[in-house]
Amino acid sequence: MIKALKIFQGNRGIALLITISVTTMLVAAALEYNRRARFAVISTAAVRDHLTMSNMAASGVHAAMALLVKDRSESNFDSLHEDWANPEKIDEILQEISFETGKISVTITDELGKIQVNALVSFPESREFNQSHVMLWDRYLRFIGSEEQLKDDSDPVAIVNSVKDWLDSGDDDATTGLSGAESTYYEDLDPPYASRNGPIPDLNELLLIKGITPELYNGRPEVPGMSHHMTVHGITLGAGTAVNWPGRININTAALPVLAALLGIENEDMAQTLYDFRQEIVPGKDIHDFSSTNWYKNIPGLDDIKIDPKLISVSSDVFRIESEAAIGNIKTSVSAIVQRVQKPQSGKWTCKVLSWQTQ
Repeated sequence: MIKALKIFQGNRGIALLITISVTTMLVAAALEYNRRARFAVISTAAVRDHLTMSNMAASGVHAAMALLVKDRSESNFDSLHEDWANPEKIDEILQEISFETGKISVTITDELGKIQVNALVSFPESREFNQSHVMLWDRYLRFIGSEEQLKDDSDPVAIVNSVKDWLDSGDDDATTGLSGAESTYYEDLDPPYASRNGPIPDLNELLLIKGITPELYNGRPEVPGMSHHMTVHGITLGAGTAVNWPGRININTAALPVLAALLGIENEDMAQTLYDFRQEIVPGKDIHDFSSTNWYKNIPGLDDIKIDPKLISVSSDVFRIESEAAIGNIKTSVSAIVQRVQKPQSGKWTCKVLSWQTQ
């Protein structure tokens, strides 16, 4: 009897241990299932919000394109006094786009108010300098770079020679000047790479070129660098498959360092005067007439200064649109480069997307 009781008590203890073990496993499984369910819900919500914000940001880009098309049908020149460059006008348009939650903000900038990188070489032959741009680059680099930055391989002349070698179609030992660089130079680097020997498709590629340092490219807090004032866009199509970059800069929208490069080091102080005159708005009066490339001569002190006509224009058809959507503290942005084009048959203007990046 006693032996049977002990066996019974032992079995009961084993049963209790099994029950506790099973219960523990069930609780752990339930907690894991709950964790996965919550993660799935959160992930689904995050995906939903990201998709929603991507569509919101895209709608901002399309609203901006509609504004640019409207502007092109009303004006033959582009300046910072037009609706596409006015944040208040853009906000008015965006208010007409209703969303259940969240908001969007849009900015439009003229991509051809910048220095066209590929215009440094004359295409389509792509063997010789575009002489108008050689001096432009030299002036610009001396304006944005400090004396410490513009030394050795980063001297303006050395950089211009290296960029020319990167762009031109030749890849032999005939480097430009004493400071240029062809593939033989880059192949000795770690890691090695080859020279482009053609047009630059992405502005970040400038960082691969001999002499262009991150400091020159990104700039300093007080003076933004090359990434802010240069562009790879501006291509025009010639006969057949021939392409070229005219390199004309819209002086109605160019930043101060670009204006300084256009006027020259000796007239650097007048660049600020030109910039201020361009920004001036007199209440109750018409703004200045920016429809002619000679409008800057109306500024006192600039009437005797001549900017190379091969370098300037007063219009543009390539723009950068930055559209940001936000829901709470979460944001998604779209950066698009668009080009206004005219349909040959109808004559109507529309916008063609050249690049589209979502972040």
